[in-house]
Amino acid sequence: MTGAEFVLLSLTVVVGALLQVSVGFGLGMIAAPVFSLVDPALAPTVVLMLATGVTALVLVREGGRADLRGCGWALLGRVPGVAAGALLVAVLPARYLALLIAGVVLVGVAASVAGFVPRQRRSAVLLAGMASGVMGTATSIGGPPMAMVWQRLSGPELRATMSAFFLVGSLMSLAALTAAGTVGAHTLRHSALLAPAAVAGVLLARPLTRRLDVRRTRTAATALAVAGASVLVVRQFV
Repeated sequence: MTGAEFVLLSLTVVVGALLQVSVGFGLGMIAAPVFSLVDPALAPTVVLMLATGVTALVLVREGGRADLRGCGWALLGRVPGVAAGALLVAVLPARYLALLIAGVVLVGVAASVAGFVPRQRRSAVLLAGMASGVMGTATSIGGPPMAMVWQRLSGPELRATMSAFFLVGSLMSLAALTAAGTVGAHTLRHSALLAPAAVAGVLLARPLTRRLDVRRTRTAATALAVAGASVLVVRQFV
């Protein structure tokens, strides 16, 4: 990895962590396409490791507001999804895994733009948890299904519930990926090198969140995610 590539990954992690703290998700959606472009071996494992640390910090700050019952049903659904996602990582060639990451980003953005709002029923939360397990383990992008099913929650409650879900869910995914043999010295080393960038994003989030317009922030993040996914798709065919 060149110095320029490391700077690009660090900046991506800072922005992704800031967004994760501000709205409850976003690190995977922004970082996964960029990591896949720079080094496919880093996605999804390194992104999941960084996201685990960020969500843990958010949960410490706002954990008392989490909807633990809803989180429990979502995690129950995530269990079979994690197994399926780990299987995809184990059997898919790097090229197809990259296309899957790009596809997940673009479908998530399309659903958000379309304004799809499922009812927050137990069955919907279970299915969203399962989808998040597959997507989160295979691509590190498990936020869109949960964001859609929990979007009626207030800002602090949404961030706390999403963080509780993703902390446990990411640990489940990392355990499955470890069993599948995708966690090694290469991913651990880069996770450690990029951890300071994640901490910087978390620290910047507190003073900046009050000044940021949530709608504009989400729009900018969506645009970045679409751009990264689009470049990733083009890269596979060039």
